[in-house]
Formats: sequence, structure tokens, C-alpha cells
Amino acid sequence: MFFTKTKPTSSCLVLLSDIMSACEDVRENVKKYYGSRLESSGDLQTSAASCSLSCRPVPRSVTDALSLVHPEVTKRFFGCGLPFPAKLEGCRVLDLGSGSGRDCYAFSKLVGPSGHVTGVDMTEELITASRQYIEYHQKKFGHEKPNITFVQGYMEKLSEAGVQNDSMDVVLSNCVLCLCPDKRAALQQAYNVLKEGGEMYYSDMYASKVVPDHMKEDAALWGEGMGGSLFWQDLISLAHSVGFSTPSLVSASQIAIYNCELKAKAGDISYASGTYRLFKLPKGSVMSEATVTYRGTVAEFPDQLDFDSSHCFKKDVAVEVNGEMAAILQRSRFFSDFKIQISDLPESSSASTPQYCHLNPFLLADKLGSSVTQCSKTSK
Repeated sequence: MFFTKTKPTSSCLVLLSDIMSACEDVRENVKKYYGSRLESSGDLQTSAASCSLSCRPVPRSVTDALSLVHPEVTKRFFGCGLPFPAKLEGCRVLDLGSGSGRDCYAFSKLVGPSGHVTGVDMTEELITASRQYIEYHQKKFGHEKPNITFVQGYMEKLSEAGVQNDSMDVVLSNCVLCLCPDKRAALQQAYNVLKEGGEMYYSDMYASKVVPDHMKEDAALWGEGMGGSLFWQDLISLAHSVGFSTPSLVSASQIAIYNCELKAKAGDISYASGTYRLFKLPKGSVMSEATVTYRGTVAEFPDQLDFDSSHCFKKDVAVEVNGEMAAILQRSRFFSDFKIQISDLPESSSASTPQYCHLNPFLLADKLGSSVTQCSKTSK
């Protein structure tokens, strides 16, 4: 199908205006929901925030950093995962939908004085509240000067918030994309601000099937992340469309719905928390299979690096990987941690449709037994 450039018709302009108005309505509802209605994560009607433990052992540095965050900041944490990738020291990090600033402050400890963390959130009340604790954490972490900035803005319009393209090493987010009305724009902006070889590492809520329109129009369902959750398979095509590598699933857990009314509205749709990592690879990269050997040099992972749920790299053990994973290891901040032997032949393109069952957060949650009954508020 071919398209020619034409001036937009009046009907197209009206439709565009309606879409923009709908997006703005969604944003305003989310601001109200998280800015004033919810006082703590205990007010949420799902287990999203209470089931944020990783299904893999959490590094000591992460638990230590989180334990040092001010209690008032932690109280208003609304995330659904634990998006803390390895090897953050010295990185420039962007947190999308930083909320109260809990993850940002933990990141500021992990990146150290040579790194920097920027938190972006559209809710004025949360930005104001998070800024109050900058000096507290600076002294707590022993930094000579602050290495963290909080900016009010939209994740779909990062340039307007002052975030420059090709400026970030890592983009992180914790259960926020499900609240965003234009997920493609948000992912595109994340891709744009990343440097080549940078990654987006984030947790979010996912639906077991496509969420119908009538659920998306329900303010309470949207505020809980249920109305705006992506069908997990749609993330793959969405990531590819903006330029990212195929998402890698890191961890997952099932999400329970406590509120009977919301549960009835959800019907047969289930929800899960999934943490994925996506990389910005150079355009036109030749994908060649490779044999890679982990050197054991990533801090706190001397014997084994669990890169994602499908790739476990043991020290000094050669592993064959496909062309995309080879490119990720070769182009990312993990390059020096691997011995990489690229195959002489480019990766053969298969005529069959790629199978992505290994990226299904529901299957991984079931496999790992990370059920919400282990950490839900109702199990106390």
C-alpha cells in the first residue's frame, strides 16, 4: 500500500484533536489518582506494589540502597517490580514516572558520585515531595554534591522536559507505562534519549489478552494500571517498531486484584508484573551468532551473571548465543565483561515466524512459583 502526502482533512484534524483530548483526560485522572487520592501503596487495589520482590536473588548493593531511602519516600512507592540492572556505577540514568523518588534515590546510591540520576514525573505533588529529600540522601550516601535531579514533565515529551537525545546510558521505569495513554510515544522517547548501546530496563503490568476499550475508559481501572496494561505480546512489536532490540524477560510475578468490583470488571483478564530489558543497537548492525564467555567481572556476580530468564552466563563457560544477543553484549556496557568470538557467517534468517513463548510473563511467573499469595496484603 502506498501513501501520498496530502493536507489533513477537517475530519482528520477533528479525530486528532479528539485523541489528544482523550490523552490529556487520562493524564489528569492519573495525576489526581496518584497526586492526592493515594497516600501510600497500601491504598492500591491490586498486589502490584506489594509484590515487587524479584524472582531472582537481589544483590546486596540494591537492598542496602533501598534500606537507606527515607521512610516517607518509600511510603508513597507505587511500583510493581524491582528494575535494578547490574553495573550502574558511573551511568547516567533516567527514571520515567519517578513518583515519590524511591527508585531514583536508590539509583543515586548505585551510580555513585560519578553518575547522575534524572527523575521525570508529570505529577506536581510527587515531584515537590521527592525534591524535599535530595539533601537528606546526599548526606546519607556521603556524596559531596547532589547527583540527582527531579523534573516535572511527560514521558511522551522528554525533550520538552529538558532531556536531550543520546544522553542516557540506562532508562528505567517501574509500573508507569501502564498508566501512559500513548505507549509508543513513550518508548520512542526512551529510545531517542538513550546512547547507542544503552538499555531500557523496566517493570510494568501486563494483561493476558488485549484490554477492551470500555475498560480503558474506566478511570479506576486505569488508575490501578489495569485499563492501560499492554497485552504482553504487543510489547514485542511495539519495541521493534521504535527501533529497540527484542525485549528480554528478566523476572515476573502474578498480580492479584483485591477489590471485588474491579475484579468483576476485569472478567477473564489476568495480570502479571514483568521486568524486561531492551537495547538500542546501532542501525544496520550485522547479526552474527557468537560464542561468548563471561569473565566474572561484574560486581557482585563473580561466578554467574543471570542476564535474563533465558541467558545464564557462568564464569569461564563458553555459551553460544544468537546474533541479537551477541550484538547486545558487544555494544552495551557489558562488552568488557565478556570474551566474544563472532561467527564468520551472518545469522541465517529463518522463514518461520519467531516464537516468543519465553517472553510470556505469565508462564515465567508460573514456572518460578512467584505467586502473589507469598507477598500480598491479604496473606498477612
